[in-house]
Amino acid sequence: MPVTDLPLFSALKHRMYWLEERQRVLAENVANADTPGYRGHDLKQLDFHEALKSSSAVTLATTAPGHIAASAASRFPVDGRGGFETTPRGNAVTLEDEMMKVAQNQMDHQAVTALYSRGLGLIKTAVGRR
Repeated sequence: MPVTDLPLFSALKHRMYWLEERQRVLAENVANADTPGYRGHDLKQLDFHEALKSSSAVTLATTAPGHIAASAASRFPVDGRGGFETTPRGNAVTLEDEMMKVAQNQMDHQAVTALYSRGLGLIKTAVGRR
């Protein structure tokens, strides 16, 4: 049984995927901060009990042996509610709010990465490969 199939590592891996996808959505919001009529998006918070039940591996489609293609479609639900402020041009993205979300996302990703690496370190210690 691979270590990544353990429930703790599976949940942490799923959380990292969610945080990566959220970073992509937040970057899209920042990139469109001046686009007329654009409404910001965010991902819905994950329910980790459901995530553990339905966690599946990411599959990559390759067109040639040396190429790796990743899917651009999100497998996480998007929360389409915009911000509270809307400019006269119809844009509902506030850069300050988006940058706060990006900073929180970065801190969450660092915490999950630290937990993942500490868990692997504990398993290596238990196995005696330190």
